[in-house]
Amino acid sequence: MKNNSVNRESSRSQVSILGLDVALRKTGYGIIDSNGQEFKVIDCGLISTPQKAPLSECLRRLHRGVGEMVSEYAPQMTGIESGFFYKNAKTAMLLGSARGAVMGPIAEAGIPIYEYSPRRIKQAVCGYGNADKKQIARLVGQMLSLNTEEMSDDVTDALGIAICHAHTYFTNQGAFLPEPV
Repeated sequence: MKNNSVNRESSRSQVSILGLDVALRKTGYGIIDSNGQEFKVIDCGLISTPQKAPLSECLRRLHRGVGEMVSEYAPQMTGIESGFFYKNAKTAMLLGSARGAVMGPIAEAGIPIYEYSPRRIKQAVCGYGNADKKQIARLVGQMLSLNTEEMSDDVTDALGIAICHAHTYFTNQGAFLPEPV
């Protein structure tokens, strides 16, 4: 995790959002401040675990990494991608374990967590629900004034999730905001 904490002015019209693209080995994260129209990146990156590490090590790193972010940046809300449906039960269980590991420290801090479908995230960022990863990365880069060419898709997806939540939160006084999980 980067250690470039940014001094943020608190205001009712601006919120701090943590976006997470959860996976067992590489979880992307992005923390933004937004008023619904302007977006400012506070931090972004990956929580990574080596391929050969046991499940318990993956879960420990995810839990600790998200806990550190919550402690350092104090986001007001979190957006995550909704779970996929897998034909392989083992894959679904592993992703569920990873989601639990990241959601634990967020829930413990009392921060609401909102889920968004991949299609909704793509629509919020690109205006098109079938956008590909390159389109998402390019538009995330434009919205956040970032060079995303060298960034992992996991990171740009996490930033896209945070942007999606900001759009949803500020549109029609949050009329389309899903219930927190």
